[in-house]
Amino acid sequence: MAGHDWRSRETTAAAAVAGIRSGASVFVGTACATPRTLVQALEASEERLADVQLVHFLTDGVVPELAGGPYSRFRHRVFFVGTDVRPLVAEGRAEYVPISAAQVHRLIENGRLPIDVAFVQVAPPDAEGRCSLGVSVDLTLAAGRHARRVVAEVNPRMPRTRGDTTIPAESIDRWVAVDAPVIEYVHPPVDEVAERVARYVARIIDDGATLHVGLGRVPNEMLRHLTNRRDLGIHSDVITDPLVDLVEQGVVTGSRKSVHRGEVVASYCMGTRRLYDLVDDNPAFRFHPLDYVCRPDVLAAQHQLVSVTQAFAVDLTGQVCADQFAGELYGGVSTQPDFLRGAAASPGGKPIVCLSSRTDDGGSRIRPLLEKGEGVTVARSDVHYVVTEYGIAYLFGRSIRERALALIEIAHPSAREELLAAAKELGYLGPKQTLKSRRDYPVEEERRVVLRGGEEVLVRPSKATDVRGMQDLFYSLREEDVYTRFFTKLGSFSDARAQHLCSVSYEEEMAFVAVLGDLEQERIVGGCCYYVDPTTNLADVAYMIHPEWQGRGLGTVLQGRLVEYARERGLRGFTADVLTANQGMIKVFEKSGCRIERRVVSGVYELRLLFDEEGAR
Repeated sequence: MAGHDWRSRETTAAAAVAGIRSGASVFVGTACATPRTLVQALEASEERLADVQLVHFLTDGVVPELAGGPYSRFRHRVFFVGTDVRPLVAEGRAEYVPISAAQVHRLIENGRLPIDVAFVQVAPPDAEGRCSLGVSVDLTLAAGRHARRVVAEVNPRMPRTRGDTTIPAESIDRWVAVDAPVIEYVHPPVDEVAERVARYVARIIDDGATLHVGLGRVPNEMLRHLTNRRDLGIHSDVITDPLVDLVEQGVVTGSRKSVHRGEVVASYCMGTRRLYDLVDDNPAFRFHPLDYVCRPDVLAAQHQLVSVTQAFAVDLTGQVCADQFAGELYGGVSTQPDFLRGAAASPGGKPIVCLSSRTDDGGSRIRPLLEKGEGVTVARSDVHYVVTEYGIAYLFGRSIRERALALIEIAHPSAREELLAAAKELGYLGPKQTLKSRRDYPVEEERRVVLRGGEEVLVRPSKATDVRGMQDLFYSLREEDVYTRFFTKLGSFSDARAQHLCSVSYEEEMAFVAVLGDLEQERIVGGCCYYVDPTTNLADVAYMIHPEWQGRGLGTVLQGRLVEYARERGLRGFTADVLTANQGMIKVFEKSGCRIERRVVSGVYELRLLFDEEGAR
């Protein structure tokens, strides 16, 4: 039947669903294109239907209300437990299938998930007799192509999107005219905690990155903190309203993308009319089904792909739960594992999982072990970055000990002692492991510094996880360097010694390290620390510089950071013991601007470096 004859198949919603029989499997279109009129007509049908199953991914308004609560005559088979179906899952009237949404098309195509009828919402046919699925291609394209019958709501307000988004008008069996606003969705406002997480995530996104941003308040809030980036690209399963500002401000250009250069690629969108107007017939936006958007080779070929998704809980080995919360099924696998693996395979890519450190009732989301009722959505072997409002932990390639320590450092301070004890009991950490920090990582103290010769290093506060890096730094030292630093001929550098230099409270104790490279492959080339004597309000200081980086001004930079930090906290000054032969360190102290008092005892300068009254608080 020709596409231009589609009006001959136009009918009412009640008549369109009248042909559905008992035992039918009915696919329901996704998200903001949920065909509510058809679902409501089926629920209201007077036919005595038994064993009808509604199959769907993420939907909006698919479950009607009866007597003040959600109710459905039918069973539901769902790939995502959204707000509308969560009560049905809890009552056993909906079954959750834990599967990547990108793999569902296989079930449809090979008949393991037969679709008798597909309910879809489309824009009116174009001049060639093809109907765009508009804002939701996702799984809907496969269902529309393989269903025995297709029933469509034809809505003139549905945007016509470019890409692989159309089905022939002649393949649609029944048409129901609707003229209603496309469903709109806006994430609820974030709280202060989510805002801090979003800022941490934004810090590690570089110019030219291509973003996958999963559903969730934190990933979408993160977009608001990228307005000073350049040439970002988008290759994502879903796009939402914050993208509009980045496009209009010229932040998202896609000019550095290696696949679909200059185009925003997505599978569905959830937002307001502002977003829908932007994607409508816009050649800069290409919509494709999830099986293409998430295809491993497509993701791996995308240079600098960054995936940002949320989780409900993470255990100390890095296992992630993202589809169960408080013992109940909620959310879903969606495309999270696909994009995390894709970002890991992408040159310069970053797979990022974010979550708040605590639940609403004060429990820790970072657990010794995932709890009963918390399944593993992402295997620990696939986890790279984990971000909370207390910092960033990088886990990939790290041992269980290193993972546990990194995650405890970004847990809520009130949970760290308990997590540390549990990790020791589980054998993840040794009995002598310490963790002194009881606050968030002071990211605001990070500084990028250019040294003499033009080399750039990051000077940042140390972390307990820097133990191995500090040991590597020690073993790079010459024998004479070891003696001038430690006043003894040390042949080894134990974990306990290294912990003393990098596991600090950030208050009574402080340490900075100078590092090369990013979080994935950091190398420590210098370190400094101080320890406060509360009886004098002076802090004892110590330094260690890689031989290849001595003489480049790094010692002066580290000294400057310690002085700045100590002054802000009201310290009077520093004390230090320096061999009289160590003139290089003496010169560093003399450049610090401090008033120096010294005396010589057995070839050692006993120094007091006093801050001037104006600089001290």
